[in-house]
Amino acid sequence: MASAIASSTAGLRAHAALSARPSKAAANARRAQVVVRAATPQASSSSNSFSSRRDALFKGIAASAAALAISFSPISVPAAFADALPQEADSDQKLLCSPACEAALLDAELITTASGLQYRDIVVGDGSKPEPGFQIVVDYIAKNEKGLIFDNSLEKGKPNDIRVTGDPTSCTVVPGLDEGLLTMRSGGIRRLYIPGPLAFPKGLASAPGRPRISPFSPVVFDVKLIYIPGMD
Repeated sequence: MASAIASSTAGLRAHAALSARPSKAAANARRAQVVVRAATPQASSSSNSFSSRRDALFKGIAASAAALAISFSPISVPAAFADALPQEADSDQKLLCSPACEAALLDAELITTASGLQYRDIVVGDGSKPEPGFQIVVDYIAKNEKGLIFDNSLEKGKPNDIRVTGDPTSCTVVPGLDEGLLTMRSGGIRRLYIPGPLAFPKGLASAPGRPRISPFSPVVFDVKLIYIPGMD
C-alpha cells in the first residue's frame, strides 16, 4: 500500500510539473509575438530613414535648379564698356559730302598714287594749286575705317591752317593728307582713302565722342581746300 501511495504521489508531482511547464507551442507563440513587437519599431525606423533620404534628394534637386537659374541669369555690362564703344555721328552733324554726294561718289573715278594713297574728287577746284612749303586753309572731316567721325573742323566752326611739305618725314599732318592736298586746287573737295602706313603711326587714344584709332590703321578724310593765302 505504501508503494502505491508513493507511486501516486510521484505521479501527481510529475503532472504538476508538466502543468507548470509551458507547452512548446505556447513558447513558440510568445517568441513570435516578441519578434513581431521587436520588428515593428525597426520598420518604422527604416521608413523614417527612407523619408529622410527622399527629402534630402528633393532639397538637392531644388538647390541645383536654383544654381542653374542663377548661372543663366542676364549679365549686366559695366557702363565703362559701353562708354568705350564708338558712337555713330549725329544725323544733323555738319558734313562735306551729303547723302546725294555719297551716292554720286560711287561713280567717281578712283585714283591710286604710287604711295598707295587713293582718292575721289567730290568737287574739282578751279583755283590755285599749292606748292611745297605753302600755307593753306582747309576744312576736313576725319573718319576711321568703320566710317565713325573722330575729327570735324566744321563742328569746331573754324577751318585749319596747314603747311604742306610734300615730305612724309617733315609734314605737319599725316603723310596721306599732306600728299592728297598738294594735288588739289582751291575750291575743290576730295575724299582721301589713306592706308595705314600713311596715317597715324602711333594711333589716337579714344576721347568723349571720338573712337580710338589703332596705330597704322586706315582712315578716310573728306577735305575742302578753301584758299591759299598769297595765291588766291
